[in-house]
Amino acid sequence: MKWYLDFEHGGKDPGAIGPTNLKESDVALKIGMIIKENLENALETWNDKLSEIWALITMTPQSFRGGKIWNVIVDINGAVQSIGLALLVLFFVAGVVKTCGSFTDVKKPEHAMKLFVRFALAKGAITYGMELMLSLFDIAQGAISTIMSTAGFSEAKKTVLPTEMVTAIENCSFFESIPLWAVTLIGGLFIMVMSFILIMTVYGRFFKLYMYTALAPIPLSTFAGEPSQNVGKSFIRSYCAVCLEGAAIALACIIFSLFASSPPVVDTSVAAVTQVWSYVGELIFNMLILVGSVKMSDRIIREMMGL
Repeated sequence: MKWYLDFEHGGKDPGAIGPTNLKESDVALKIGMIIKENLENALETWNDKLSEIWALITMTPQSFRGGKIWNVIVDINGAVQSIGLALLVLFFVAGVVKTCGSFTDVKKPEHAMKLFVRFALAKGAITYGMELMLSLFDIAQGAISTIMSTAGFSEAKKTVLPTEMVTAIENCSFFESIPLWAVTLIGGLFIMVMSFILIMTVYGRFFKLYMYTALAPIPLSTFAGEPSQNVGKSFIRSYCAVCLEGAAIALACIIFSLFASSPPVVDTSVAAVTQVWSYVGELIFNMLILVGSVKMSDRIIREMMGL
């Protein structure tokens, strides 16, 4: 016995019935449920990653991943300090040779005092560099907290499928569900890929913070010599830029949350495929703006700080 699928069946119309009493409407409904689950799973992944980002931008390097990474970074920083102290002497001697015309200049009290102060400050920067960098990070975190509290956002706004679209998907016919499945599959993949790109960018900020902290004694040692001090200044500005990346990411997430609070309008008068295509297209566009803003946060802050 053969059975056929008519083009416009679904919802309350059972359509064709197979030899095992399988109704065409049941098949269409099952496909509709799969389509809905595809979108819901993609949006759930996006919402989870966005919530994780909100938690990460307010987290300190000491508490990230239970603090295990930070403990290793502190040990590395302590070991690199010996290298920094050796370079401190080297940069200091090189600076004295380059800035002093003769040994007579070094004997002058004002010049000798200037060299002593420079050496002492550079030594203090290496020894207490960890505390200095944590203080700068705390200032940046204070700016992030101020931005979030002023905007009235304590957590990410979740993106959910509109009820009208869910109803349209469940009531579509079998042949309508085929292009609908393709649209949701492609759209769901895009959303999931963007969510992982987003979270990787935020994780990358923590890795940069750890690298700056671990190797800090080496660039800080350049403060010992006047000709080489620009390296240390550039290091401090770059570290501040990495800390302030969190503020740019927080602003981007707040703007997207405001977009998400006013989701794309669903036109129920058009076909389900058109509804889903319009909704997913506008949603992906908004998500691309967020991902692009987060990816550019590094460059934005560096341009603001003149780096």
